[in-house]
Amino acid sequence: MKRKGLFVYLPIAFALIFIAGVGIGRYAGKINAKRGPYAHADKISSIIDYVQDQYVDTVNREKLIDKTIADMLQELDPHSAYMTAEEVKRANEPLEGNFEGIGIEFNIITDTIRVMNVITGGPSETVGIHAGDRIVSVDGKPFTGKKVNNNLVLKTLRGQGGTKVNISIRRPGIPKLFAFNITRGTVPIYSIDAAYMLKGDIGYVKLSRFAATSFDEYNAAFKKLQLQGMQKMILDLRGNGGGYLNIAVSLADEFLSKGKMIVYTKGRAVPHGGKKFIATAGGAFENNTLVLLIDENSASASEIIAGAIQDNDRGTIVGRRSFGKGLVQEERELADGSAFRLTIARYFTPSGRCIQRTYAKGSEEYYQEESDRYKRGELMNADSIKFIDSLKFRTPSGKIVYGGGGIMPDVFVPLDTAERSHYVNELIYRGLIKDFALEYADANGDKLKKEGFDHFRKSFSVDDALLHQLMAYAQTNKLKADEQQLERCRTFLSNYVKATLARILWTEEDFYIIYNTRDKTLQRAILEAEKK
Repeated sequence: MKRKGLFVYLPIAFALIFIAGVGIGRYAGKINAKRGPYAHADKISSIIDYVQDQYVDTVNREKLIDKTIADMLQELDPHSAYMTAEEVKRANEPLEGNFEGIGIEFNIITDTIRVMNVITGGPSETVGIHAGDRIVSVDGKPFTGKKVNNNLVLKTLRGQGGTKVNISIRRPGIPKLFAFNITRGTVPIYSIDAAYMLKGDIGYVKLSRFAATSFDEYNAAFKKLQLQGMQKMILDLRGNGGGYLNIAVSLADEFLSKGKMIVYTKGRAVPHGGKKFIATAGGAFENNTLVLLIDENSASASEIIAGAIQDNDRGTIVGRRSFGKGLVQEERELADGSAFRLTIARYFTPSGRCIQRTYAKGSEEYYQEESDRYKRGELMNADSIKFIDSLKFRTPSGKIVYGGGGIMPDVFVPLDTAERSHYVNELIYRGLIKDFALEYADANGDKLKKEGFDHFRKSFSVDDALLHQLMAYAQTNKLKADEQQLERCRTFLSNYVKATLARILWTEEDFYIIYNTRDKTLQRAILEAEKK
């Protein structure tokens, strides 16, 4: 989400408009005496004209218009927004399910581009680029040093499909450079991070977004697990910020029998006040055990699914209260490729709960909600959540559920703070574990890959010596060692390092196969599935 851009320019926009207004009042009289429904639009245009002509410094008219529109929409609610043409393209890529480029994930480490992951099905995988490769030149010119930053890399390596780029890479352990001539193409963005059997007849599916390809990906994963004997499913929507409504409705339809309400919308100007989405016949998983995982970062489409499952008494929701994003935006593209998203309705669950939480105190406080929940203790203790009796609803079975924003799970699992510390968070968020794991994979990856993932999963151990190597590596990168916090979080950290190695050496799914063995929310979900 590009919230920062909407906040940065507000003071400038207000100041320019105010200055222009004073100047107009004192020296120019009434610029615009028109009356009628478009008088205010003429007023804004006149002010911008005057600013452009008379302001003490040169101003960029297009930027001024962009700032004014962004400010206007931001005043309405936290999700109405204006986007430049470039922002539209970047925002839509994850939802369209692909972009055009060479298909790598990268980090810039000591002024050198290091390939962190090669995207399956992308152009770089086709020519033989590996995780761990260092890009040292592009189109015959050196591409290292302090000038190299994320924006420059994206600008240089992304591009229209069919165009070519020549890169030279240095591969660890091999003295010569490798040259690759890569034809840019469509790079797939996958929505299913993992789909595998947990134990017995319980399958696990982790869905990261509701993109254009998500339902097709889900069906493929479902069929794979069904062939492996899945009778019960744990669907993980933690961290899933939403996406396309039609994809969420299609997925919910797989779990609900014909005639069940999925979600409905209400809006002042929406035809007939809103729309109802009803389940159809023939869902492939209508009668089997379903457990859904959510957390404070599950939003929008994720909340539609959770609300539909909970309000129809269809499955068990496990985790923590979801984000509370229940505003419906309609996107309109403008002639220059820019666009704006305007909130036109609200989402309601089948029992009548409004998913959207309040934004009465403004957008800044709205987006600090996760931090506020942590401070209130809500992420650690369900009793810290203040329910309002007037927002009490009942499901068909008589179970009480509450409105007021977000979906409260049936089974609350607190945030696990015992295994996390400031030191460990710094290791993760600064990318030091990932960088250290890549160094380790450079030196040991061939042997580990030859032995295979199953051997790695069962036999590889992150011992004390390796953890102290990690701590020393972090210290060379200006993170002071903390032996006490390391000891406290040893089990979690060992598992996380191992999972990160699995991601580098194999796939995203293999990361979750390792990581999930220590996930307390998932372990609780397994217990809930086993009860059924």
